[in-house]
Amino acid sequence: MKVLLLNGSPNKDGCTFTALSEVGKALTKNGIETEWFQLGTKPVHGCIACRKCSELKACIFNDDICNDLAAKIREADGLVVGSPVYFSGPNGALCAVLDRVFYSSMGKFKHKPAACVVNCRRSGGTAAFERLNKYFTYAQMPVVSSQYWNVVHGFTPEHVEKDLEGLSVMRVLGNNMAWMLKCFNSGVPLPEKEEKRYMTNFHDGK
Repeated sequence: MKVLLLNGSPNKDGCTFTALSEVGKALTKNGIETEWFQLGTKPVHGCIACRKCSELKACIFNDDICNDLAAKIREADGLVVGSPVYFSGPNGALCAVLDRVFYSSMGKFKHKPAACVVNCRRSGGTAAFERLNKYFTYAQMPVVSSQYWNVVHGFTPEHVEKDLEGLSVMRVLGNNMAWMLKCFNSGVPLPEKEEKRYMTNFHDGK
């Protein structure tokens, strides 16, 4: 079993990497393989609502990381997304990519355990945490919990390493994800699928 660790920070070895690494070490200790995916610093597109992905089964923009990331998530058994906090929210480039990944891959990530971790210097962590979790609930991905919100504090990796409570939260998250993956791999049947999906627009109540 393998979990994809998505570093949604432009800094490859910064605070977000430090938090994700602690999750990854706990997964490895529990016999779960990990793979890293780096958001990077290259430009990414935002969604333009063209809906071409419904025909192409991929985002129409194929010159950034979106479609590669979607493929990696489909291959993995679980996902952990990490992000720094910018203005009480996740990295905007990360959200631009995730908007497209999750919309163009509708139904493809169902029942894969997922979690997010965020890093902030001082505040805004829970707002960013809530925003990222919405991607998972939209995609029917079971959200893995820890013993507190998945936030570490620090302006540098060295600061994060001193956040003993935050690091403990990361380790518990990794342990819980490993446990959930093993439970899901035990052969219990998936839940019954509702055949029709209703999309209600509230302009006329129909």
